[in-house]
Amino acid sequence: MKVFGFAGWSGSGKTTLIEQVIPCIAGRGLKVSVIKHTHHAFDVDKPGKDSWRHREAGASEILLISDQRWVLMHELRGDPEPDLAAQLAIMSPCDLVLVEGFKSVHIPKIEIHRPAHGRPLLYPDNPAVVAVATDAAPDALPGLPLPRLDLNDPAAVADFILRHQGLT
Repeated sequence: MKVFGFAGWSGSGKTTLIEQVIPCIAGRGLKVSVIKHTHHAFDVDKPGKDSWRHREAGASEILLISDQRWVLMHELRGDPEPDLAAQLAIMSPCDLVLVEGFKSVHIPKIEIHRPAHGRPLLYPDNPAVVAVATDAAPDALPGLPLPRLDLNDPAAVADFILRHQGLT
C-alpha cells in the first residue's frame, strides 16, 4: 500500500481537502483508505447501546457488523497508542492510504497552509513535506522551494499525489 499524508495546523482544512481528494482518486478505479489521527478524546459509540455496554463492562475489542459495514473498536485500557506502522498493518489492502495528522511521522505529505490563520509554515522544520497546498495568492509565498498546489483545486492535488506515489 502506498501511504501519503496531510499536515497542517488545526482548522487549516485538512479534512475538507481529503474529503474532496478521495473521489478524485477513487474515480480512477483506485481503492483509497484513510487514517485520521486526533489528539482529542473521541468516541464513535453511544452510551446505552449494546456495544457501549460491552466496552463499559471491560471488553478489550468489540466488532460491530451489519450487511452495510463493520467496525472494530479497540480499547487501549492504558496501553500505549499504536504507531502508524501498527495501524497500517491492520488495514485491509488498498492502493493508497491517506493519512491525516501524524505531523512528525516521516511519510511524504502535503502541508495545508492558510496565511489568513496567521500560523507559520511547517515545511521548513518538516522534511517529509513534499508540497504546500494553499489559498494564498501566487506571490504571497516568495521563495517557496516546494511545489505549490491550489487548495481549492482538489483534482490537481489528487494528480500530484498519484504522480508522487507512482500511481498514474
